[in-house]
Amino acid sequence: MLSHLLDAAILASIEAGQAIIEIYKSDNFDIQTKSDSSPLTKADLAAHTIIIEHLKKTNIPILSEEDANIPFETRSQWDRFWLVDPLDGTKEFIKKNDEFTVNIALIEQGEPILGVIYLPVFNSIYFASADIGSFYQNNINKIALNTIVEKAIKLPLNTPDTYTLVGSRSHMNDLTKEYFLNVEKQQGKINIISKGSSLKLCMVAEGSAHEYPRFGPTMEWDTAAGHAIALFSGAKVTKDDGKTDLLYNKENLLNPYFIVKR
Repeated sequence: MLSHLLDAAILASIEAGQAIIEIYKSDNFDIQTKSDSSPLTKADLAAHTIIIEHLKKTNIPILSEEDANIPFETRSQWDRFWLVDPLDGTKEFIKKNDEFTVNIALIEQGEPILGVIYLPVFNSIYFASADIGSFYQNNINKIALNTIVEKAIKLPLNTPDTYTLVGSRSHMNDLTKEYFLNVEKQQGKINIISKGSSLKLCMVAEGSAHEYPRFGPTMEWDTAAGHAIALFSGAKVTKDDGKTDLLYNKENLLNPYFIVKR
C-alpha cells in the first residue's frame, strides 16, 4: 500500500505551498537566473527545503529540480525515488498569474506510481496513486489533513461536448499550432485553452480537456506528478508517436515531446 507515502507527499506539498504563498504576497522574490537561463526565486528554494525535510523521513532517495546534479551512476541504482518540482511554473509565479504548482511524484522502475500537485493560490490539490486512482480536493484549509484523501472527488469528471485541447501559456510554438489545426480538421470544432505549469496535465486528468500535446522542452520533474494523476484517471501519457510510454530516471532528464490524451 502507498497510503503512508501519499500522506507524506500531500503534507509536504501543502506546507511548501504555504511558504510559497507568503513570498508571493510579499513581492520580494529575489529572482536569480540559473545556468539554463530559467528563473529561480527564493520561493523555489524555500519549497525545496520544506519538501526535502518531509520526504527524507521516508528513506527513499530524492531528486529535486533544485538539487538535480546527482550522477546517473548513482541514480541508475535507484529502484524507487521521489521526483520533485518545488515550484512548477516559476515564470507564472513571477508574472503573478496564479498558475503555479508544487509537484511531487514517486517513481518506481522508471514509471510514476504516485503523484501530488498542490495549487497554492487556489488551495486545492490533485493526487493519485497506482492503488487508489486519481482524485481532486478543493478548499483544503477547511479539511483536516487526515481526511483529505477520504473526502476527495474521484477523477475523471465529465468531459466537455466540444473537443478541448490545452496548451502551454508560456511555450506555444508552430508545431503545437499545426497539431491543433490537424485535430480541428478531424474533430470539426475544437476549443483551445492556455494554462501554465502542470495544470495542463491536471485538466486532462479531471476531464476538462481531452488532450494536451507538448512539443517543446520539459524536464522529468515538470511532468512526473501530473503523469501519475492523468494515468490513474484513465488517460494515456505517451511520446508524440501516441504509443510509447514516457519513462523517468533517464541519463538525460529532458523529456521527449509527448501527448496526454483521454
